[in-house]
Amino acid sequence: MQVMGGQNFSGKLFLVLCLCNLYSVCATTDVCSNSILPGSKGDPGEVGTEGEEGKMGKTGPPGHRGLTGEYGEKGDMGRMGKMGSIGERGDKGQQGTDGPPGIKGKPGTTCDCGRYRKMVGQMDVSISKLKTAVKFLKNVILGIRETEDTFYLLVKEARKFRESLLNCKMRGGSLAMPKTTETNTLLANYISEAHLTHVFIGLQVGEPEVGYMYIDGKPLLNTTIWGLQGPRSGNGDCVQLGSTGAWSQVECVATQYYICEFAKNRKSPATFM
Repeated sequence: MQVMGGQNFSGKLFLVLCLCNLYSVCATTDVCSNSILPGSKGDPGEVGTEGEEGKMGKTGPPGHRGLTGEYGEKGDMGRMGKMGSIGERGDKGQQGTDGPPGIKGKPGTTCDCGRYRKMVGQMDVSISKLKTAVKFLKNVILGIRETEDTFYLLVKEARKFRESLLNCKMRGGSLAMPKTTETNTLLANYISEAHLTHVFIGLQVGEPEVGYMYIDGKPLLNTTIWGLQGPRSGNGDCVQLGSTGAWSQVECVATQYYICEFAKNRKSPATFM
């Protein structure tokens, strides 16, 4: 009887322990709680209103260069620019037609012609004396010779041909270019009176098909009257004029005197000193 009573007590004790363990498990798990389990996924809701604009992000790297676009329409005319420099003076225009006659003037007063004629006569005498003095100044003091349209100056400074050419140009003229027998004789006498033998003149050997060329670019058409040899004679590429009137070739690097010429109708004055 005692054995049976002990087994019943042990069984009851085991049952109590099991119930206690089951209670502790139910108390700590959701299975045994009274919470509601989640249901199935509902339908999508409506789209909400547009939100506010966000902040501007950082500037990205530059993209590739695009294709050239089409030309735009022609714009309006721009503003007028500054006035340019004055151009060269044009050629003289044709003479215009005569204008209408003017109004008849008032009657003049009686002229004391005798007194004015005397004054004009005295002025003519003074002008004649002045012309004589100027001619003396040119021919004796300055040593200038002249033709109808040209002055000639013998420069007594020994220079090479190119230096002579530049010096005449600086004076407002050029190396003398005699083109007539009268001018050639005038210059030959000029050289002889200065007790010289030869001087440079403005002539050089040109291209083979041309022969001799003046420094103004014009060819020498007749060489026989002044005794020139062929341009390829080997005596130099420049030309000199002798006191006898004969021309001859000379080396351009030789140094000797030269004659300058000046046109009388020049607007700017020549320098003879």
